[in-house]
Amino acid sequence: MNRALSFLFILALVVSSACKPAAEARTSSPDRTSARVVDDISVYRPTYPADDANAPATARVEPTNHANARVAVLMDSVARVNKNIRYAQGYRILAYNGSERQTVMDLRKAIIARVPEQKDYLTYQQPNFRLKIGDYFSRIEAQQVLNQISDLIPNAHIVQEQINIPKQ
Repeated sequence: MNRALSFLFILALVVSSACKPAAEARTSSPDRTSARVVDDISVYRPTYPADDANAPATARVEPTNHANARVAVLMDSVARVNKNIRYAQGYRILAYNGSERQTVMDLRKAIIARVPEQKDYLTYQQPNFRLKIGDYFSRIEAQQVLNQISDLIPNAHIVQEQINIPKQ
């Protein structure tokens, strides 16, 4: 009984608040004539003095001790570690996955003729040959090369794999 009474009370409260007159809901004071509530908040805005155009410019102060020997040593160690990184997660194009050796070799020659700057990776796991093309950091780069060779290999697709980082 107590639950039913509290439910009816909440329902009556919701209905009474929903039936509030529209004019009373729009404005908070009776002297407003428009339907929009507009508050003047310009008194809260900060004001700053205007710069004089003919005032002399102050000299620029250069920071001192912004790079010290310890920071240089740390940056050198980070650069050394980064030079030793040889692999990263990236993308390659899976051009062929099948068991026919002559087919994969012909396809490899055709791809090298089409895009000679891309490195190819031919692996054999009995009984299948896999031919993968390129080392790409982003899927967009891989898609651009895939568009160049899509007429040679219509069923080639992009796979996520560990790639070799090219040395500069």
